[in-house]
Amino acid sequence: MSLSGKNVLLTGASMGIGEAIAFALVEARANVILFSRSENKLAQLKEKLSATSDVKITYGTVDVGDYASVEAAVSSAIEEMGDIDVLINNAGLALGAPSPFPELKVSDILTMNNTNINGYMFTAHAVLNHSMLRRKAGTILNITSVTSLEVPPFPGEAVYHANKACQEAFTNALRNELSGTDIRVLALRPGCVATNFHSLRVGHDKEMYNSFFEGYEPLVAPDIAQAAVYMLQQPPNLSVKALDIVPSAQRSLNVFDRSWNERRKDQ
Repeated sequence: MSLSGKNVLLTGASMGIGEAIAFALVEARANVILFSRSENKLAQLKEKLSATSDVKITYGTVDVGDYASVEAAVSSAIEEMGDIDVLINNAGLALGAPSPFPELKVSDILTMNNTNINGYMFTAHAVLNHSMLRRKAGTILNITSVTSLEVPPFPGEAVYHANKACQEAFTNALRNELSGTDIRVLALRPGCVATNFHSLRVGHDKEMYNSFFEGYEPLVAPDIAQAAVYMLQQPPNLSVKALDIVPSAQRSLNVFDRSWNERRKDQ
C-alpha cells in the first residue's frame, strides 16, 4: 500500500524513534500529524520536515494520558487534514531502572502506566471513533517491545514490562474486535535501540547506559522507522501482525553476544 497522500498520526513524535519515523513517513510522501508534549520540539521538527518535502504537516501538543486532550487534538487534526488513515502509537517511557519495584517512586509508576497504557488506548479510542470506524478502514501500528514477551533479566523493569505485555494484549484483542472492518492492527517490537529512551530509563547514568550496549552494535532509530514503513506499505489484504527487530547480537532478552564487535573488527 502506498503511503503517498495518506494521513498518518504519530504519537511521541518529537525525538528518538518518533522523529525517525516522521522523517521516514515524509520520505514516503505521507502527510503527518505529530503529537508530543513538547511544542518547541514539535515546531522544530515540523520546520526540518518541511525543508525536505511539500507534504502536509501539522502537530498538536498533547499529553496522551489525558483523554480530553487527546480527543480535542484528534478532532482538530481531522478538521485540518481530513480522515486519519494510519495511527502509530509510539509515545512511551521507562523510568527508575535499576531500582526494583518496591523502591520505585509511586509517581514514576503512575507516569509509566498512564503514558504506556492509557496513552495507547486513549489515542486508539479517539481515532477509531472520530475517523476509522465510520469508514471501516485504516491501520493502527502499536510500537511495543520484545520485553512484552519475555521477562527482562535486570531489575527496574517490572512496570515497563507489564506495560508492554498489556500493549501486546490490547493489540491482539483489538484486532479481533475490529473483525468485520478493513482496519488492520499491528505490533512492532524493537529490541535494544540507542536512543534517549534508554538513557532516560537509567536516569541518564552514562556508565549504566554504555554497559547496556557493551560489546555489540545496537539498533538506531532509523532502523525502527524503516521497519514501521515496511509494515505499513504492505497491501491491504496482507498484515504483518507483529515484527520483532533486534540487533543480531541480541539473541534473546536474556542472552547478548557481547563478543559481536570483537569478531567483526576485521570484517
